[in-house]
Amino acid sequence: MKSDLKEICRDIRCDMMTCIGHLGVGHVGGCLSVTELLAVLYFEAMNIDPKRPDMPGRDRFICSKGHAGPAVYAALANRGYFDKKELLTLNQGGTNLPSHCDMNRTPGVDVTAGSLGQGFSCAVGVALGSKLSKDGATVYALVGDGESQEGQIWEAAMFAAAKKLDNLIAFTDYNKMQIDDTVENIVDIAPLAEKWAAFGWHVIDVEDGNDVEQVSAAVAHAKLGLGSGKPTMVILNTVKGCGVKWIEDLGVANHNTNVSEEQAKAAIAEIRGEA
Repeated sequence: MKSDLKEICRDIRCDMMTCIGHLGVGHVGGCLSVTELLAVLYFEAMNIDPKRPDMPGRDRFICSKGHAGPAVYAALANRGYFDKKELLTLNQGGTNLPSHCDMNRTPGVDVTAGSLGQGFSCAVGVALGSKLSKDGATVYALVGDGESQEGQIWEAAMFAAAKKLDNLIAFTDYNKMQIDDTVENIVDIAPLAEKWAAFGWHVIDVEDGNDVEQVSAAVAHAKLGLGSGKPTMVILNTVKGCGVKWIEDLGVANHNTNVSEEQAKAAIAEIRGEA
């Protein structure tokens, strides 16, 4: 199964590069860093049905770092929520795939991404609602490391622990970079694991968040905490731009960058091991 997940990761990366290359610009760095997580959640961990996106009691994935929308769309398309041809409409007029996730447009998106921190608060609310309704859903949420400088993240973290939202599993894409500089140079959030533990969360620290086997094991471990009385934070130590060397080499500049169709094709060849 893990070999299948590795192939799914390649498919998600390639499809995401295709749609951003077609558009000509996009948030490639933070999309490439979360691919393994998306593969594990959508193809292994979550109780979902692409034919019934509104299925009662379904698990939810909420992407609070909304600029990773193109990666989420690629995962949804590969999972069968919509035709892959729609990926070529990314962020164009009339599209169902705006650059940031929108629950009113895209099948499979449960919460619209807004100001950084907002999505995480929504995830906490969704988890609380699930608890109250006893629908059995697990809520998964993704936050960025730059986003984790927002006070709203920590207000939501306190609330989730206080309400014992043990049906909530969150992830931090800890790639150490944000739009203007390294996270350390803007507002350092280290030591991150200790912070989340101090806020009353279970914490799982994944050494390589771009190793699909490590991510799969971490999610399985996190699911053991369901019903324990505490929410869980999984810290994924990732590489921004992972899988495409020239994008990785851009460093901080890869947050949002121009990508030509030729560059996208070269990146796809590299991802496929054909370069």
